[in-house]
Amino acid sequence: TMVDRDKFTVHPNILSSITVFVMELDENRKMKITQEDGRLEDILKEHLGLDHVTLIECGRGSEVDAAREQWNDGSNTLAIAPGEVVVYSRNYVTNRSLEEAGIKVHTIPSAELSRGRGGPRCMSMPLWREDPN
Repeated sequence: TMVDRDKFTVHPNILSSITVFVMELDENRKMKITQEDGRLEDILKEHLGLDHVTLIECGRGSEVDAAREQWNDGSNTLAIAPGEVVVYSRNYVTNRSLEEAGIKVHTIPSAELSRGRGGPRCMSMPLWREDPN
């Protein structure tokens, strides 16, 4: 999840190699899909035109903490401004990593919200639809 212009939360299992599908409109406004394989960091830098990105690991790289906090939507943050996010308070390990990376963190309780299996970003994502008329 993008939390700043050059910072992202990630699950540690996707750091070495990943396959992504890039969807772009060509000059005729037709959808063009290409597959890219590589390191997430390199793919993000290329597509965002950045020299450097910071990947903030869910659970601080601990296999146990990463598994627990990912289950509780540790990487699912709601960016309300560049470098400012809303997160669940129960993911204290990942939240500490965000703060140490210079991200302003607003925590909210999640006991009832997380039962629906969605994080702050999932539950507040705007939906855009074309007018059918």
